[in-house]
Amino acid sequence: MSDALTADTTGADAQALDLIEEMLERAAKAGADQADAIVAHAVSLSHARRLGKLEQLERSESRDLGLRVIIGAKQACVSANDWQPDALAELVERAVAMAKTVPDDPFCGLADPSQLGQPPFAEVDGCDPVEPPAEALIERAAAAEEAALAVAGVSNSEGAEASWARWSIALGAANGFRGGYENSRHGVGVSVLAGAGVEMESDYDFSSKVYGADLEDPAAIGRKAGEQAVAKLNPKKGPTTKCPVVFHPRVANSLLRHLAGAINGTAIARGTSFLKDRMGEAVMSAGLTVIDDPHRPRGLASKPFDAEGLATTRRALVEDGVLQSWVLDLRTARQLDLAPTGHASRGAASPPSPTTTNLYLEPGAVSPEALIGEIESGFYVTSLMGMGVNGVTGDYSRGASGFWIEKGEIAYPVSEMTIAGNLKDMFRAMAAADDLTFRYGTNAPTVRIDGMTVAGQ
Repeated sequence: MSDALTADTTGADAQALDLIEEMLERAAKAGADQADAIVAHAVSLSHARRLGKLEQLERSESRDLGLRVIIGAKQACVSANDWQPDALAELVERAVAMAKTVPDDPFCGLADPSQLGQPPFAEVDGCDPVEPPAEALIERAAAAEEAALAVAGVSNSEGAEASWARWSIALGAANGFRGGYENSRHGVGVSVLAGAGVEMESDYDFSSKVYGADLEDPAAIGRKAGEQAVAKLNPKKGPTTKCPVVFHPRVANSLLRHLAGAINGTAIARGTSFLKDRMGEAVMSAGLTVIDDPHRPRGLASKPFDAEGLATTRRALVEDGVLQSWVLDLRTARQLDLAPTGHASRGAASPPSPTTTNLYLEPGAVSPEALIGEIESGFYVTSLMGMGVNGVTGDYSRGASGFWIEKGEIAYPVSEMTIAGNLKDMFRAMAAADDLTFRYGTNAPTVRIDGMTVAGQ
């Protein structure tokens, strides 16, 4: 397969489209009523080092084909990376045989042609055309680790890594959809230890971008990782109390992921979400808005259409605190008798399911320092552990570490703490700072939640 996409309006690689056409024809001849196929081709380069010694320098290439066939109300998905004619014939035969034996799913099926996205698709600038040489990755990782080890108090390295990947996706279906796009990712990160013996603490920092030119300075990443590790030395246990809890952006985004899970169409259709009856109601503090933007230029999860060929669009899932939309694919939309929202995602071996893209909480109007400065006694969380979150009830309990706040200032590091509450109450008590940056697929600024239960001493 060609590494570059063709210039046609579908954005799809010609060889991938030829393969998709062949698979759709084979599926129809074998008895499928409907079918779709996805072709993915990926190339990656990665480097890992520790204490100045190379531990890994690896280049890999993979290709995958996924075929979904639908017979009546039954569907089956199969995948392969062998594209020889005999293997493809066997793949189709297996898919059709599986589809005839599985239980009926009255909600499965392709999109109606009127629902499909049409080329030319939205331009998301999601692929860096420049493949970095291995030497560039080695230099990035070296700069990050050396800067981290140079921080006073840093005693060891857990390693530094730099990576690059580019992949292309092509999708075609019996309803007439044809489309494709490319993505790329550059990354660099480092993790180090501070202190000695049993009094050691670790921390990390990283940068991940679509374009290599947009990466943060590796040396700055290293310095930040080192400084963060040193700042955590000699932690105490904070008090057991109810108090404001401030979430650093690298953990605040986990709260958005819990929100996304609660408004995912699968959970709503099953009735297993604590927000299942809250559409059109206030579920967050007034003034808070949560956006899902698949067209964000150079966004880590940007894409011009979803895994079912529906056009993607920027959407406010929560606006001014009020829940505006579920996250739906075709299947969950049919279950709920609603219009799909273009949120389908899929792998080669699985059917589509709903998921968000570039999800973020819009920033507030005050600085993180202002959010902290008003707190007489509270907890600034920089790390979370465990997954004590109940998606049905909203009950929330997680291990945490970070820093104790006294009289509006960071006082001392704390560890072995637990924070608890209920997400329904936490979202309604949330305040956002103005420091939103886009580092992940899901992003949030610093947030503060008053009245959480904190367990320490």
